[in-house]
Amino acid sequence: MIDNQRVIAIIPARGGSKNVLGKNIRPILGKPLIAWTLDLAKRIDVIDRVIVSTDCADIARVARKYGAEVYERCAELATDTALVIDTIHDLSQRLDREGERAIYGLLLEPTAPLRREADVLSCVQQLHFQGFDSVATFKLADLNPHRAWCIDGGEPRAFIEGSVPWLPRQQLPEAFQLSGDVYAFRRDRLALATHGMLFGRVGAVIVSGDYSLDIDSERDFLMAELIARELQDEKVTA
Repeated sequence: MIDNQRVIAIIPARGGSKNVLGKNIRPILGKPLIAWTLDLAKRIDVIDRVIVSTDCADIARVARKYGAEVYERCAELATDTALVIDTIHDLSQRLDREGERAIYGLLLEPTAPLRREADVLSCVQQLHFQGFDSVATFKLADLNPHRAWCIDGGEPRAFIEGSVPWLPRQQLPEAFQLSGDVYAFRRDRLALATHGMLFGRVGAVIVSGDYSLDIDSERDFLMAELIARELQDEKVTA
Protein backbone atom coordinates (compact mmCIF):
# COMPACT_ATOMS: atom_id res chain seq x y z
CA MET A 1 0.00 0.00 0.00
CA ILE A 2 0.91 3.62 -0.43
CA ASP A 3 -0.94 5.87 2.05
CA ASN A 4 -3.52 3.09 2.57
CA GLN A 5 -4.14 2.74 -1.18
CA ARG A 6 -3.72 -0.79 -2.51
CA VAL A 7 -1.38 -1.62 -5.41
CA ILE A 8 -1.68 -4.66 -7.69
CA ALA A 9 1.14 -5.95 -9.91
CA ILE A 10 0.03 -7.77 -13.06
CA ILE A 11 2.45 -9.99 -14.99
CA PRO A 12 1.07 -11.11 -18.37
CA ALA A 13 2.74 -14.31 -19.61
CA ARG A 14 1.27 -16.28 -22.44
CA GLY A 15 2.67 -19.63 -23.47
CA GLY A 16 2.77 -19.23 -27.24
CA SER A 17 6.11 -17.54 -27.90
CA LYS A 18 7.38 -18.48 -31.35
CA ASN A 19 10.83 -16.87 -31.41
CA VAL A 20 11.96 -18.67 -28.24
CA LEU A 21 9.91 -21.70 -27.22
CA GLY A 22 8.94 -21.67 -23.55
CA LYS A 23 10.43 -18.20 -23.22
CA ASN A 24 8.69 -17.10 -20.04
CA ILE A 25 9.95 -20.06 -18.00
CA ARG A 26 13.31 -20.49 -19.67
CA PRO A 27 16.04 -20.09 -17.03
CA ILE A 28 18.47 -17.21 -16.67
CA LEU A 29 21.26 -18.21 -14.30
CA GLY A 30 19.13 -21.14 -13.22
CA LYS A 31 15.96 -19.15 -12.45
CA PRO A 32 12.93 -19.04 -14.77
CA LEU A 33 12.59 -15.76 -16.67
CA ILE A 34 9.24 -14.90 -15.11
CA ALA A 35 10.61 -15.58 -11.63
CA TRP A 36 12.95 -12.59 -11.87
CA THR A 37 9.93 -10.30 -12.12
CA LEU A 38 7.97 -12.20 -9.47
CA ASP A 39 10.82 -12.07 -6.95
CA LEU A 40 11.21 -8.33 -7.46
CA ALA A 41 7.47 -7.68 -7.12
CA LYS A 42 7.32 -9.69 -3.89
CA ARG A 43 10.17 -7.61 -2.43
CA ILE A 44 8.45 -4.25 -2.98
CA ASP A 45 6.48 -3.30 0.12
CA VAL A 46 3.86 -1.13 -1.63
CA ILE A 47 2.66 -4.04 -3.80
CA ASP A 48 -0.25 -5.88 -2.16
CA ARG A 49 -1.02 -8.54 -4.78
CA VAL A 50 1.08 -10.15 -7.50
CA ILE A 51 -1.03 -11.71 -10.25
CA VAL A 52 0.09 -13.67 -13.30
CA SER A 53 -2.28 -13.80 -16.26
CA THR A 54 -1.53 -16.84 -18.42
CA ASP A 55 -2.97 -19.47 -20.72
CA CYS A 56 -0.19 -21.96 -19.95
CA ALA A 57 -0.24 -24.61 -17.20
CA ASP A 58 3.57 -24.72 -16.98
CA ILE A 59 3.79 -20.95 -16.50
CA ALA A 60 1.01 -21.14 -13.90
CA ARG A 61 2.92 -23.82 -11.98
CA VAL A 62 6.11 -21.73 -11.89
CA ALA A 63 4.17 -18.60 -10.94
CA ARG A 64 2.56 -20.32 -7.95
CA LYS A 65 5.94 -21.74 -6.90
CA TYR A 66 7.27 -18.18 -6.69
CA GLY A 67 4.31 -16.91 -4.68
CA ALA A 68 2.04 -15.32 -7.29
CA GLU A 69 -1.68 -15.65 -7.78
CA VAL A 70 -2.69 -17.04 -11.17
CA TYR A 71 -5.63 -16.00 -13.32
CA GLU A 72 -6.34 -18.05 -16.43
CA ARG A 73 -6.35 -16.05 -19.66
CA CYS A 74 -8.89 -16.89 -22.36
CA ALA A 75 -7.65 -18.09 -25.75
CA GLU A 76 -8.60 -14.93 -27.67
CA LEU A 77 -6.40 -12.83 -25.38
CA ALA A 78 -3.40 -15.16 -25.82
CA THR A 79 -2.88 -14.90 -29.59
CA ASP A 80 0.07 -13.26 -31.36
CA THR A 81 -2.10 -10.29 -32.31
CA ALA A 82 -3.80 -9.73 -28.93
CA LEU A 83 -2.96 -6.43 -27.22
CA VAL A 84 -1.67 -6.39 -23.66
CA ILE A 85 -4.11 -3.60 -22.81
CA ASP A 86 -7.02 -5.94 -23.58
CA THR A 87 -5.67 -8.47 -21.07
CA ILE A 88 -5.34 -5.68 -18.49
CA HIS A 89 -8.93 -4.56 -19.12
CA ASP A 90 -10.25 -8.11 -18.83
CA LEU A 91 -8.36 -8.92 -15.64
CA SER A 92 -9.20 -5.60 -14.00
CA GLN A 93 -12.90 -6.13 -14.68
CA ARG A 94 -12.70 -9.62 -13.14
CA LEU A 95 -11.03 -8.18 -10.06
CA ASP A 96 -13.74 -5.53 -9.77
CA ARG A 97 -16.41 -8.23 -9.84
CA GLU A 98 -14.57 -10.04 -7.04
CA GLY A 99 -14.60 -6.90 -4.90
CA GLU A 100 -10.99 -5.74 -5.36
CA ARG A 101 -10.81 -2.01 -4.61
CA ALA A 102 -7.17 -1.28 -5.42
CA ILE A 103 -6.78 2.03 -7.21
CA TYR A 104 -3.29 1.48 -8.57
CA GLY A 105 -2.05 -1.17 -10.97
CA LEU A 106 1.37 -2.10 -12.31
CA LEU A 107 2.13 -3.90 -15.55
CA LEU A 108 5.45 -5.72 -15.18
CA GLU A 109 6.22 -7.74 -18.27
CA PRO A 110 8.36 -10.84 -17.62
CA THR A 111 10.57 -10.04 -20.62
CA ALA A 112 12.22 -7.22 -18.62
CA PRO A 113 13.84 -9.28 -15.84
CA LEU A 114 16.46 -6.78 -14.64
CA ARG A 115 14.30 -3.73 -13.87
CA ARG A 116 15.18 -1.85 -10.69
CA GLU A 117 12.98 -1.71 -7.60
CA ALA A 118 13.58 2.05 -7.35
CA ASP A 119 12.07 2.60 -10.81
CA VAL A 120 8.93 0.65 -9.88
CA LEU A 121 8.54 2.73 -6.73
CA SER A 122 9.08 5.97 -8.66
CA CYS A 123 6.22 5.09 -11.01
CA VAL A 124 3.84 4.37 -8.12
CA GLN A 125 4.86 7.57 -6.36
CA GLN A 126 4.21 9.65 -9.47
CA LEU A 127 0.72 8.17 -9.75
CA HIS A 128 -0.05 8.84 -6.12
CA PHE A 129 1.64 12.14 -5.37
CA GLN A 130 1.48 13.88 -8.76
CA GLY A 131 -1.98 12.75 -9.83
CA PHE A 132 -1.11 11.09 -13.13
CA ASP A 133 -3.47 8.56 -14.72
CA SER A 134 -0.63 6.50 -16.16
CA VAL A 135 3.16 6.48 -15.86
CA ALA A 136 5.87 4.59 -17.73
CA THR A 137 9.64 4.25 -17.73
CA PHE A 138 11.58 5.82 -20.59
CA LYS A 139 15.21 5.68 -21.71
CA LEU A 140 17.19 7.65 -24.27
CA ALA A 141 16.23 6.50 -27.78
CA ASP A 142 18.56 3.98 -29.38
CA LEU A 143 18.28 6.01 -32.59
CA ASN A 144 17.45 9.69 -32.47
CA PRO A 145 14.55 10.20 -34.95
CA HIS A 146 16.44 13.17 -36.43
CA ARG A 147 18.94 10.62 -37.73
CA ALA A 148 16.33 8.30 -39.23
CA TRP A 149 15.67 8.00 -42.94
CA CYS A 150 12.85 7.03 -45.30
CA ILE A 151 13.53 5.32 -48.61
CA ASP A 152 10.89 6.35 -51.11
CA GLY A 153 11.11 4.85 -54.60
CA GLY A 154 14.68 3.85 -53.87
CA GLU A 155 15.67 7.38 -52.85
CA PRO A 156 16.61 8.17 -49.22
CA ARG A 157 15.30 11.26 -47.46
CA ALA A 158 15.26 12.45 -43.86
CA PHE A 159 12.45 10.80 -41.91
CA ILE A 160 11.68 14.13 -40.21
CA GLU A 161 11.27 16.82 -42.85
CA GLY A 162 13.79 19.58 -42.37
CA SER A 163 16.03 17.62 -39.99
CA VAL A 164 19.79 17.43 -40.49
CA PRO A 165 20.91 13.84 -39.78
CA TRP A 166 24.57 14.86 -39.91
CA LEU A 167 24.46 17.11 -36.86
CA PRO A 168 26.63 16.08 -33.88
CA ARG A 169 24.72 14.20 -31.18
CA GLN A 170 25.08 17.14 -28.79
CA GLN A 171 23.16 19.40 -31.20
CA LEU A 172 20.20 17.07 -31.65
CA PRO A 173 17.12 17.39 -29.41
CA GLU A 174 16.89 14.66 -26.80
CA ALA A 175 14.64 11.78 -27.82
CA PHE A 176 13.30 9.00 -25.63
CA GLN A 177 11.67 5.62 -26.09
CA LEU A 178 9.69 3.40 -23.78
CA SER A 179 12.07 1.18 -21.83
CA GLY A 180 9.49 -1.54 -21.13
CA ASP A 181 10.48 -1.82 -17.47
CA VAL A 182 7.35 -0.49 -15.75
CA TYR A 183 3.86 0.71 -16.64
CA ALA A 184 1.78 2.09 -13.77
CA PHE A 185 -1.84 3.17 -13.98
CA ARG A 186 -4.98 4.09 -12.12
CA ARG A 187 -7.46 1.26 -12.45
CA ASP A 188 -10.40 3.65 -12.17
CA ARG A 189 -9.15 5.46 -15.30
CA LEU A 190 -8.57 2.39 -17.47
CA ALA A 191 -11.62 3.23 -19.58
CA LEU A 192 -9.45 5.91 -21.21
CA ALA A 193 -7.01 3.27 -22.46
CA THR A 194 -7.64 1.90 -25.94
CA HIS A 195 -4.48 0.78 -27.74
CA GLY A 196 -1.78 1.06 -25.11
CA MET A 197 -0.79 1.63 -21.50
CA LEU A 198 -0.34 5.42 -21.68
CA PHE A 199 -3.60 7.29 -21.26
CA GLY A 200 -5.12 10.32 -19.61
CA ARG A 201 -2.56 12.52 -17.87
CA VAL A 202 0.75 10.75 -18.45
CA GLY A 203 3.93 10.83 -16.37
CA ALA A 204 7.44 9.63 -17.18
CA VAL A 205 10.23 8.08 -15.12
CA ILE A 206 13.58 8.32 -16.89
CA VAL A 207 15.78 5.25 -16.38
CA SER A 208 19.40 4.71 -17.37
CA GLY A 209 18.49 1.94 -19.79
CA ASP A 210 21.59 -0.05 -18.80
CA TYR A 211 19.46 -2.97 -17.61
CA SER A 212 16.37 -2.40 -19.78
CA LEU A 213 15.75 -5.51 -21.84
CA ASP A 214 12.86 -6.78 -23.94
CA ILE A 215 13.77 -10.44 -24.33
CA ASP A 216 12.50 -11.88 -27.59
CA SER A 217 15.43 -13.83 -29.08
CA GLU A 218 18.31 -16.15 -28.27
CA ARG A 219 20.67 -13.18 -28.43
CA ASP A 220 18.54 -11.32 -25.88
CA PHE A 221 18.84 -14.27 -23.48
CA LEU A 222 22.61 -14.27 -23.85
CA MET A 223 22.70 -10.54 -23.10
CA ALA A 224 20.41 -10.97 -20.07
CA GLU A 225 22.61 -13.73 -18.65
CA LEU A 226 25.73 -11.60 -19.15
CA ILE A 227 24.25 -8.58 -17.37
CA ALA A 228 22.70 -10.70 -14.59
CA ARG A 229 26.05 -12.36 -13.93
CA GLU A 230 27.77 -8.95 -13.80
CA LEU A 231 25.20 -7.73 -11.27
CA GLN A 232 25.71 -10.82 -9.12
CA ASP A 233 29.49 -10.32 -9.20
CA GLU A 234 29.06 -6.69 -8.17
CA LYS A 235 27.00 -7.76 -5.14
CA VAL A 236 29.63 -10.31 -4.12
CA THR A 237 32.46 -7.79 -4.31
CA ALA A 238 30.53 -4.88 -2.75
